[in-house]
Amino acid sequence: MAVLKVIEVLANSEKSWEDATRKAVAQAAKSLKNIRSVYVQEQSASVKDGNVSEFRVNVKITFEID
Repeated sequence: MAVLKVIEVLANSEKSWEDATRKAVAQAAKSLKNIRSVYVQEQSASVKDGNVSEFRVNVKITFEID
């Protein structure tokens, strides 16, 4: 039987929500093993001078505990 844990991670990117999600997973993978999935819970963006300046994601990362 596998035991899984879920953590919540916030990340941002100047490129896209997809890039922000990839950054969240890459950063989490530095200290977590056995990442199984990522769920994008929320997306938002910052606007500066009438243009989107930053994309933000709130993700839930699921990983298996050894």
